[in-house]
Amino acid sequence: MLNVVESFRRRARVGLFAVLLLFTPAAARAAQSQSAEDPVSVLREILVASCSQDSKRFGTFLTTRNSAAFAAMTPAAQVTLLKRFVLVDQIGKPTVARDASGNPTVSCATATLTAELQIGKPEIRDNVAYLPLVVKNADDSSGNGAHRVTMGLVREGDHWKLLSLGLLLLDLPTLAEEWDRAEIQTNEKAAIASMKELAAAIEKYRVTYARLPQALGDLSPPSKGEPKSEHAGLVDMQLASGRRDGYSFRYVIVGANDVGAPAIFELAAIPVEYGRTGNRSFFRDGTGALHAGDHQGAVGTLLDPKID
Repeated sequence: MLNVVESFRRRARVGLFAVLLLFTPAAARAAQSQSAEDPVSVLREILVASCSQDSKRFGTFLTTRNSAAFAAMTPAAQVTLLKRFVLVDQIGKPTVARDASGNPTVSCATATLTAELQIGKPEIRDNVAYLPLVVKNADDSSGNGAHRVTMGLVREGDHWKLLSLGLLLLDLPTLAEEWDRAEIQTNEKAAIASMKELAAAIEKYRVTYARLPQALGDLSPPSKGEPKSEHAGLVDMQLASGRRDGYSFRYVIVGANDVGAPAIFELAAIPVEYGRTGNRSFFRDGTGALHAGDHQGAVGTLLDPKID
């Protein structure tokens, strides 16, 4: 994702200058009708939606131009964007409190950490509002690890909409292809790792139960009690369901024999949405070799080039 960030930065200064030219005083006066919204409450709700990874709610705070592009993004790419606003990797539980000055703090609690996002007083210039935001770990009493950014909102009609994250102008249509390319590269690497994880789990299942699993679901965690052949607890539920990180996974026992070491199996990984979640299809043959090729979203074969 580094290329995406650099691209954001290259466009930031020019993009923000263009936005400020667009919102002339005359245009601002025409747009500044009475509204029940204020920039602080809107940013608060943006952070709450980001913490809970509520993409639908988050999309309501985007400009018309960005909203359409955001809706067209894959769910994984949407979540990646939301994570940037609260700096947590998991779905969090948001709560809101206010300090003595009335400034809100959104706490985003996950299983591993709690991020605190303190919103300062806004500076409103015609049709654009700038809000200081401090993001820190709740356990960091020193504040040395705090991140300080200025969030930008723009008035669109009677509503405040998200404009920028720090110096990065939020221009999703311009960056859509870069987001897709970055996600494809990430998903393809994850698919290879998942294929290896599945193969290792299947071999461990073979050693434990002296046969191959009948389906990937046999590798799933048990809902309760000790692992058993129907739920061996060798991979997480998502991978056992046959879908993860933009790829679907297929498992086939080759031949009629599923007993003992001679039994052979094959694995395949196919992009869920070709061109968006992945380009290449991956195939693990009966000897354990991995192959990769672009099949326009179809299943790969052992004729594809081998990969490590």
